[in-house]
Amino acid sequence: MSALLSVSGLEAFYGRAHILFEVALEVGRGEVVALLGRNGAGKSTTLKAIVGLLADTRGERRFDGRDIARLAPYRIAQAGLGYVPEERRIFTDLTVMENLEVGRQPPREGAPAWTPEKLFALFPNLAEMRDRPGGRMSGGEQQMLTIARTLMGNPRAILLDEPSEGLAPVIVEQMAVTIAALKDEGMTVLLSEQNLYFARALADRAYVIEGGRIRYQGTMAELMADEAVRQAYLTV
Repeated sequence: MSALLSVSGLEAFYGRAHILFEVALEVGRGEVVALLGRNGAGKSTTLKAIVGLLADTRGERRFDGRDIARLAPYRIAQAGLGYVPEERRIFTDLTVMENLEVGRQPPREGAPAWTPEKLFALFPNLAEMRDRPGGRMSGGEQQMLTIARTLMGNPRAILLDEPSEGLAPVIVEQMAVTIAALKDEGMTVLLSEQNLYFARALADRAYVIEGGRIRYQGTMAELMADEAVRQAYLTV
């Protein structure tokens, strides 16, 4: 499987603090890959570094064969790499439909084409509140809207930062169904997660990060069979 997204030698800094150390990972076309680790392990920093949101980074980042390490975040988004932050960041004064329109980009070759109606089929909850302002939605509904808005950009791949974090179990279950549907559409997904069992249901492969370093990589089945790795890096 050819890598759509590849990262090597990734270093990241917050001021004088060195946060990521020689991070390397790959995500193949149509693959769901989980980046797993405890809170503070470096998961969100890795995703932010990939999409250009950190000022001080080093290393190689390639997307669809293109060097994106020195591109501005909006250029990376235009190249077809979508990003859903943990903080959601919807426009609270805009309606669901208006939020979706903000994210609209033309269809692109090699990516599923999304329309509001297709997204409403994927997110039935949103279909019932098209004219509702984002600020009057629950946290889970806002998370769904953030993903839907990102998909309106017709990305070739999407980075999801902690999509199950802080959500009610029923919403987590809906989120898992949604990501599985994206995989069925051929979407490439890099998923940052603390919830091992959420990731287990979705991911083909996993990387485990701790202290800003990749400590393990393998298939999801191999990780679930390796109790020593799970105990060392994933248990609270």
